[in-house]
Amino acid sequence: MKEILRTEDAGPDGLTEEQMRQNVINLAFGGDDDKFQEFCDLIQVAVPPGTSAVLRGSSVTGERYDDGAPFDADGPGTSDLDLTLIGGDVVDMYNVLTGTYFPGVHTKPMGDDHPNIAPSLEPLREKLCSLVCRPVNIQASRDIWQQLRGDLMGQPYLTLFGEVGG
Repeated sequence: MKEILRTEDAGPDGLTEEQMRQNVINLAFGGDDDKFQEFCDLIQVAVPPGTSAVLRGSSVTGERYDDGAPFDADGPGTSDLDLTLIGGDVVDMYNVLTGTYFPGVHTKPMGDDHPNIAPSLEPLREKLCSLVCRPVNIQASRDIWQQLRGDLMGQPYLTLFGEVGG
């Protein structure tokens, strides 16, 4: 059974940064630290300089937000990874008419539901999906939006690289 780590003395969801990292590695990467690092490295070389990256959702918390079901409740590889890239240059990679919720600030998640909204990021998404054998959705936001979601709205996220709110 995959272990979900929690602590009452941590952030809004009872998780410390290290516990979120271990949840992601255990749940999404089968406990393989090297595969997790490869995932981070693939992202970092594919995005504009100064971009930060975070994972959100059930890979971080161990359960789905909407119904509390455990990660991969529908079988191995069924839960997606919610990757958010943070920075103005990466937000600008999305089609402003079809790929954004708030133009210049926050995009839709590029994935199976919206596959063509950031064509230059599609090769990265394909590599990531292949590496983890599960869907990966890539969203982009400005730093202020991620701060709002994470810090003010209490939505946990794991920083993969860069700084959020720095």
